Amino acid sequence: SSGINAEYGGPMRTAIGKGHVSLNLTIRRTFGLYANVRPAKSVPGVITPYSKEGVDCVIMRENTEGEYSGIEHQVVPGVVQSVKLITRDASRNVAEYAFQYAQDHGRKNIVALHKANIMKMSDGMFLEQCREVAARYPEINYREMYLDSACLKIVSDPSKFDVMLMPNLYGDIFSDLTAGLIGGLGLAPSGNMGKDGIAIYEAVHGTADDLVEANKGNPTALLMSGLMMLRHMGLKSQADKIEAAVLETLTERKVITGDIGGTATNPEYADEICRKIKG
Repeated sequence: SSGINAEYGGPMRTAIGKGHVSLNLTIRRTFGLYANVRPAKSVPGVITPYSKEGVDCVIMRENTEGEYSGIEHQVVPGVVQSVKLITRDASRNVAEYAFQYAQDHGRKNIVALHKANIMKMSDGMFLEQCREVAARYPEINYREMYLDSACLKIVSDPSKFDVMLMPNLYGDIFSDLTAGLIGGLGLAPSGNMGKDGIAIYEAVHGTADDLVEANKGNPTALLMSGLMMLRHMGLKSQADKIEAAVLETLTERKVITGDIGGTATNPEYADEICRKIKG
């Protein structure tokens, strides 16, 4: 009745080099989830080389096409061709979402990452849509940057970056880089956003079967993704309460998982957060 349809999901495995089409990609296409939102923000208590200056940026990744369109074929034995599909509509959708997100969240800068110097038509079309949407938001500083240059510059000084807008494959790779700046994939949430309030939230990391079996996985990314979902649903106070408990637990560093310097198991870490929520 509220016009909001949100789902909360765990990681799904995709076979490497064989098997079925990615389930993640299938879901994104089925529900028209054109924008993948991946915040990267320094976490109190998690020490990285960037902790002093702090990291606070957001990846806006086109979520339905590009190199992940799944259009591949063998030209002749030993030669395979993979098609990068870029459309005007998908590019415009993610650009519009990014600029509206920046406006709603008080962010003043958007940089579009690309390789239009090489892929002139595909990345060129993506940039055309970004520029057209940017013209409607004069209060937001819009610029463009080569993807490889951005990789160099963000590890040199993350404070220079705010909202980063890019096609699918670039966003997948670049968001893992920004997760590394804040302490790893175990801390990196994400949301897949579509029209009419449809959204699916999930952690950025994979299934990590070895960690799950040993109860050593870090559930923070999944928790933070859930907080994004609660805020999307208008449950801000509930999200704030849970987030405060998570951040307090991380800041104390007494009951944290091994990937961020602790010895706690997944259940021990989760129980500690629950105790703090209950007061």
